[in-house]
Amino acid sequence: MKKLIVAAVMAFGVLSATAQNKIGYINTDELIGVMPEAEKADAELKEYQGSLQQQGQDLMKELNDKDSLFVRDSAKLSPSMKEIKKNELVALYQRVQNWNQQAQEMYQAEAQKKIAPLRNKALEAIRAVAKESGYSYILDVSAVIVGPPGDDVLALVKKKLGIKETPAATIPKKG
Repeated sequence: MKKLIVAAVMAFGVLSATAQNKIGYINTDELIGVMPEAEKADAELKEYQGSLQQQGQDLMKELNDKDSLFVRDSAKLSPSMKEIKKNELVALYQRVQNWNQQAQEMYQAEAQKKIAPLRNKALEAIRAVAKESGYSYILDVSAVIVGPPGDDVLALVKKKLGIKETPAATIPKKG
């Protein structure tokens, strides 16, 4: 009988401990998108992307110019010089072909470099809100398909970061 009572008390303790876990949800992408620093990072990334596109256009122009010169002057060149110029053109053509992939990789690396500090700042604020508000778990909504009921903590984290809430659009009543 004594063991049964101890087991019941322990089971009650476990149940009450799990009942005290507060769960919250947040969309970190949305949070990062409304951070003031995100606008600056986005503008810098657009500028960087523009410079990469310009470099690609410059490479293409260089290839076209050298190709035109080769076609125009090839009759005057010695066979060995013609072979050298042809190899230069082939190498430049390969650089142009690889440029899009290389530019995309460079852009992704730059984006990660710009977004990492924002993500870290957002995570620090989320952790602080969790601690201050007594949340045991805060899950990112993009990673949760099914989960227990919880609170949306986006407004709390925005407040923690000093981001003003934007008023929701009001729908006029019919009548």
